[in-house]
Amino acid sequence: MKNLTIIPLILIFILSCAPEKDKLDRGLSDIKDAKVLQYAIEGKILYENYCGNCHQNNGTGLGKLIPPLKGSDYIGNNPKRTARIIKYGLAGPIVVNGVTYNQPMPANPNLTNMEIAHIVTYIFNIWGNEEGVIDGKKVAEYLNSDE
Repeated sequence: MKNLTIIPLILIFILSCAPEKDKLDRGLSDIKDAKVLQYAIEGKILYENYCGNCHQNNGTGLGKLIPPLKGSDYIGNNPKRTARIIKYGLAGPIVVNGVTYNQPMPANPNLTNMEIAHIVTYIFNIWGNEEGVIDGKKVAEYLNSDE
């Protein structure tokens, strides 16, 4: 009987010693909310088609030419800025994680508010982010407001 009570204790000890998953490695499989996951899955597909070529599918950017999105202090907790950049593009120097980038990002005027919502939801729910759903209505507000 003594051995049966010690086994759960050993399992708890082993699990508590396991290395924690790096927060920046958060991915789709870590999203538990069904609606967030649905948006993020659609967003991942759109991200890989529209953003991944430059920012890389893993969000690490392209050296000193294209800034990272993963772990970026520039996008931080700012889905509004991100939605506006996706739709309207960006020109001029920016500083991301202490590095200056000056490569223009082209606008994506043909993306719908819902497509931008999917991309922004994806970006803001992986790589250490847990923002929840950013829906098309919210994106419309972001795009129709002054910065």
